[in-house]
Amino acid sequence: MLPWLLSHPVIFPPLETALDEPDGLLAAGGALTPDWLLAAYRRGIFPWYSEGQPILWWSPDPRLVLFPDEIRVRRSLAKRLRNAGFQTTFDRDFNAVIEACASSRADAEGTWITRPMQQAYGQLHKMGHAHSVEVWRNGRLVGGLYGVALGRMFFGESMFSLESDTSKVALVQLARHMQATGGGLIDCQMHTPHLVSLGARDIARNDFIDYLETYVDQPPPGWDMDATLPATREDNPT
Repeated sequence: MLPWLLSHPVIFPPLETALDEPDGLLAAGGALTPDWLLAAYRRGIFPWYSEGQPILWWSPDPRLVLFPDEIRVRRSLAKRLRNAGFQTTFDRDFNAVIEACASSRADAEGTWITRPMQQAYGQLHKMGHAHSVEVWRNGRLVGGLYGVALGRMFFGESMFSLESDTSKVALVQLARHMQATGGGLIDCQMHTPHLVSLGARDIARNDFIDYLETYVDQPPPGWDMDATLPATREDNPT
């Protein structure tokens, strides 16, 4: 039986009690307040649920992660980074990014970026824990991503593209930023071919928790930048 969490105190069951099917479902209930969310991420747990469902908490095994220095930039993407006129910024318009992520999934089954989720992560952003990467072209927001940063960990939540490859551009520039500032690991949560094509790979949940415990209390990289980043070198060109 799935554990039901009360709103107080903030207590999660052990990760090893998570279900195998669906993979990683750990508990239901709790709240989307900062204390719950920050406690969850520190333990390798994240919320994911559809509108009309209770809050569901997950910790899948294996876990999809991206080591910043393993980002894969193929020739076509490197060309767009160089020549498409993109500008990348950090935390310039967090609300616009999360709204765009929600809108891009509005027609998908299991839409999960509900208004309460947007408000919860907006509050984390105001506290300095949630961050966005924006991709602009000709002054228009055309792609981006958002997530939660604790120490030298970045927990990716969602990304969107209004033009070809712009979510990839956002992830590449996030990885480059983490390389430059000593960031440790990008948590991609669930396995997707899209993220694997960019260099993400599955690791065992126990290994993920080891990395998490190493990086989460280290001094964080700076996020107060608003700059155009140069293109990344090409890897495995096609």
